[in-house]
Amino acid sequence: MKVNIDPAPENRVDAPLGAEVDALDLRRTWHPFTQMREYASLPRVQIESGQGCWLTDVNGKRYLDANASIWTNVHGHQDPDLNTAIIDQLGRVAHSTYLGLGHEPGARLADKLCSLTGLDRVFYSDNGSNAVEIALKLSFQYFQLIGQPKRRRVIAFSNAYHGDTFGTMSLGDCGAFHARFDAWKFSVERISAPVCDEFGGEVISSSMVESFAALDAVLDSLGDEVAAIILEPWVQGAGGMLLQPRGYLREVQARCRKHSVHLILDEVFVGFGRCGPLLVGSEEGVTPDFYCLAKGLTAGYLPLAATVTSEAIYAAFLGEFGEFKAFFHGHTFTGNPLGCVVALKSIEKLEVLIATGQLASTITAFDTFYRELRTELPETFKLRQRGLASALDLPAGDANQRRGMHFCIALRENGVLLRALGDSLLIVPPLVISSDEISFLKSALLETLRSNAYL
Repeated sequence: MKVNIDPAPENRVDAPLGAEVDALDLRRTWHPFTQMREYASLPRVQIESGQGCWLTDVNGKRYLDANASIWTNVHGHQDPDLNTAIIDQLGRVAHSTYLGLGHEPGARLADKLCSLTGLDRVFYSDNGSNAVEIALKLSFQYFQLIGQPKRRRVIAFSNAYHGDTFGTMSLGDCGAFHARFDAWKFSVERISAPVCDEFGGEVISSSMVESFAALDAVLDSLGDEVAAIILEPWVQGAGGMLLQPRGYLREVQARCRKHSVHLILDEVFVGFGRCGPLLVGSEEGVTPDFYCLAKGLTAGYLPLAATVTSEAIYAAFLGEFGEFKAFFHGHTFTGNPLGCVVALKSIEKLEVLIATGQLASTITAFDTFYRELRTELPETFKLRQRGLASALDLPAGDANQRRGMHFCIALRENGVLLRALGDSLLIVPPLVISSDEISFLKSALLETLRSNAYL
């Protein structure tokens, strides 16, 4: 099917609506990760609808959603199969509490996630931060329950991002985001994360050796006090799309097993096909103690997250009520059935994309796009890419210039939506982006670079 890649505004008779929505937005809303004084002074976009890999604003202008609505969209907007799954479930029940009650969508999704991960039990929540927070609390409580209460330390990595709740802020290493809350965070053992600058991570850097040396030193001295090691496998997304050498994850798991330390895999970003495999841990032959899943779990449709763990960990929480072994944690919309049915349908479709080679073909086209950029851009531009997770760093400038943000605003005029991290353009499209759309993205990037004197 031919994809419409013309971003020109449609003819609209309701243009005043755009001004009304924009005025309400400015007067009443508070956007995340946004300096609102700056936001008020800059051109704004109010989204009205989506179709495929495109979003349309209230004025009719179309944009390629090149950050997949913050890294969540898998099958495009308004996918008919996903829409139908939600509509069918709406005819039954929109929400039923998971606190002491169950339902078919939740049970079937849990069974599917256990099959995919090689684990046994699923604890639902509604976003990635909570999925990680839950894994952390489960690990801490588990060691209390089995008589090892001194296992209270956590090993985390440089440049990590695991969320914005207090526990996940402690695990992360995003100073600009979280430094203001340092006084309230608990300490962790911070290990340097290995990085790889080559496309696809083919070249293992010396930082892998350095990272293992630091990790071994901590485990050898404090191993019986460590509850868990947490890491983002393959790509540290919010750290700037930093690539992890392949094989590192298996070596970390071996050290966890040696020291009886839990391994928590934060696959909130990379899970569900973002880098090619449905799950990175499975691709590496690793079975962690906890998987943390969100973002692509529902293909960007609804807020749902899952923490998946083993029967051995689950069993430690069993007992009489008066023993207070139960895990006293939960959220109002945990296990929402609408989220569960759309997740099941999305996984079914994603398995087809992988089995037929369609996702691999898309990644090959995206690889080609990045290699072409590498030859066409000066060496002052830095590029990183694995699968459909990538970054293009603008030449370094004064941080106060906000070059990345201003570039993304200029890019909107050429019909592409991106969000920058500093001077890094994080390019993370839906998994179904077409070759024509990749070509459109490339042309828009180069035109915006030229018109803003980068080339």
